[in-house]
Amino acid sequence: MTVFKFMNYKERLKELREYNNMSQNDVAKLLGIKRSSYNQFEQQYDIIPIKRLNELAKIFDCSIDYILGLSKNKKYHNSKDEIDKEISKKRLKDFRQNYNLTQAKLAKILETTQSVIAGFEKGRNIIATPFLYQICNQYNLSADYLLGKIDKPQELS
Repeated sequence: MTVFKFMNYKERLKELREYNNMSQNDVAKLLGIKRSSYNQFEQQYDIIPIKRLNELAKIFDCSIDYILGLSKNKKYHNSKDEIDKEISKKRLKDFRQNYNLTQAKLAKILETTQSVIAGFEKGRNIIATPFLYQICNQYNLSADYLLGKIDKPQELS
């Protein structure tokens, strides 16, 4: 996935961790993973799965958009703690249709297959972090909105 090299969340993760006076070990314990695994996220050697990204947003009391560097807005009013898979699949499909994108066209943009997009839209899988980032960055959409954590679309700043 070529978009991974364009994602830049390592500074935000470190900033959030240090702001909260936490060590990498502290965050890793809260996530239930090894410190070395968390370090892979913070150094951006590994992609943070959506589930972990949401856990980090809860730990640091911030938006997923903020962690991913999509927004300077640290937190949204009335943000939900959990990702809503049902809302997410609907919003992804609505996004695609609003931009007149077929599943095949979106798959081509994201350098994946149509069956992967269909899986996201049918709720078999939650959208993968690199795909979420690319859509949000390219179309100026909120990841928190697409994931059902907030009710109203946000302009990214």
